[in-house]
Amino acid sequence: MSERTLQDLARLAVEVARRKGAQGAAAGASRARTVTVQWRDGKIEKLTEATTRGLGLELYVDGRYGSVGTSDLRPEAIERFIDDAVALVRKVAPDPFRQLPDPALYQGATTRDLELEDPSYGKVDAVERRRLAEAAEEGARSVKGADRILSCTTGFSDTLLESHRVHSNGFESGRRATDFWVSAEVSAKDPDGRRPEDWSAAGGRFFAAVPRPEEVGRAATERTLARIGSKKGESAVLPMVVENRSAGRLVAFLLGPLSASALQQKRSFLEGKLGQRVGSERLTISDDPHVPRGLGSRRHDGEGLAARPFPVLERGVLRAYYVDTYYGRKLGIAPTTRAQSNLSWAFGDGDREALAADVGEGILVTGFLGGNSNGTTGDFSLGAQGFRIRGGKLAEPVGEMNVSGNHLELWARLAGVGNDPYAYSASRTPTLVFDGVQFAGL
Repeated sequence: MSERTLQDLARLAVEVARRKGAQGAAAGASRARTVTVQWRDGKIEKLTEATTRGLGLELYVDGRYGSVGTSDLRPEAIERFIDDAVALVRKVAPDPFRQLPDPALYQGATTRDLELEDPSYGKVDAVERRRLAEAAEEGARSVKGADRILSCTTGFSDTLLESHRVHSNGFESGRRATDFWVSAEVSAKDPDGRRPEDWSAAGGRFFAAVPRPEEVGRAATERTLARIGSKKGESAVLPMVVENRSAGRLVAFLLGPLSASALQQKRSFLEGKLGQRVGSERLTISDDPHVPRGLGSRRHDGEGLAARPFPVLERGVLRAYYVDTYYGRKLGIAPTTRAQSNLSWAFGDGDREALAADVGEGILVTGFLGGNSNGTTGDFSLGAQGFRIRGGKLAEPVGEMNVSGNHLELWARLAGVGNDPYAYSASRTPTLVFDGVQFAGL
């Protein structure tokens, strides 16, 4: 299905909804094609190609609201689907806060090319996908000590996503985006009988962003072998250095309660803290939807609001919430955007190794395992694994640890921000250093 067909489908859905009695409607038509090759221990384990199509429709009928979806895109099926949906919405309770966004919020979207679609997408064929997955395993098994490997699973995937959205009050926009990923997971044999495992993955919007698969495979094996001989971590209060790719989980726990829905439903420990300090002066984060080739980049958000950069935290002071139009009306707050795009950080000096050297004694966390974080209170408790830092150098691997506390206290202890953002996430988190963190050996 071409983008033109998606455009026609979204327009048709809005037209039919209005004809059936809806005073307002927003339709989104989409198509996604994903091809995945999974390679395991020397042979193809799985090869899949999936194409999905769908139509999502939001209806505003007599002061009532409903959201429905279908994958049956035949014109006659759409007529019946919308007829039934309008009748269903008429039965729900009225909600005066449910309205299409003010058309003024659609205006001012960037006209820059955000480079979300790789024009070479169709040139990656089945032979190349298999070669990339196989090469990742070759890299994984080329590392010294690879004879300890028990199993190695590698893969390559690529996706093309097309969508078109139409609102009855004047909004219309289409989007095409691609991404390509190579990955490796390795498990190994520890002399004590355990089976340490780790992974590596890399990719981006453009095929050229994918590093050599051998490098990804080697990284997975090196990380796994480094876990051999892991000991139970000690119970102590120590500086915590969080590796960039793992720091994203902490950031998600911090930013999740910034949503307007959490605020309105009294589920946010950051309610009422706009303009107040909630972290150390080293904490500066902006939301930037205009990063070229960014994994979270966009011209408009999911409601059609023009996407604009804005500060979220400045030197530890909370500057904005993530506010959609519905909960914004309920709270009396002007909308910003419904959800995070890309994060931009105020970086410090040094990468992971330099920050560990500055710490001297502490724990490098390379992974959080299980646990929970309470968005209402800010309390958290997370399993962790990583390495002991001694004399500024990485020492023995440690695990079976628990890190607990409260996010307001934790982020107030942010003592260092690296200059090494994790490239394979929209959060783009750098290595982070926290002083005085409570570790408990399990």
